[in-house]
Amino acid sequence: MARYGMVLDYKNCINCKACETACKEENGILLGADNHRIWVGTKEIEGEFPFLNIASNNFLPSQCQQCANAPCQEVCPTNATYYDENSVVRVDPDKCILCSYCMTACPYDARYVDDRTKTVDKCNFCADTRIARGETTTACQNTCPTKVRIFGDLDDPNSEISEVLRTRDHFTLKSHLGTDPRLFYLT
Repeated sequence: MARYGMVLDYKNCINCKACETACKEENGILLGADNHRIWVGTKEIEGEFPFLNIASNNFLPSQCQQCANAPCQEVCPTNATYYDENSVVRVDPDKCILCSYCMTACPYDARYVDDRTKTVDKCNFCADTRIARGETTTACQNTCPTKVRIFGDLDDPNSEISEVLRTRDHFTLKSHLGTDPRLFYLT
């Protein structure tokens, strides 16, 4: 068993959307901006024209934070949201009743309604697809041209993700909430 996590070197993101496209293709996500397991947020340029601070413009890729203390899992009345054997927060579509409590509880706004399956969906690190086939990368990581993402086992001291977290400064989003995300952003 592993304890999967992901590191995002977000400053390398060029907002090409290759990660979003690869995720939709790999995981059968419907097209459209409202149907997404991952996305790239944009920080607006600071200043007023013509005194714009171009350096202030950057991109912040995001997705389910794979919290160790997931509020979405705690509020699910049917246990449709659960941790799998690799500590990945997943959704059992057969148990989801579309109550949307998980959507309200998630402080990262990482869930959406899949109109095709009539369930709430989110990133699961390609657990149903690539990881189930024995691959060791997610679709978003595999396709990123600037190598923003590093996926791996946090409990393996020899994994690339463990090495990066040992040697580079990093942070998690909304750490004050105590959700203990397993998505890390490099500074």
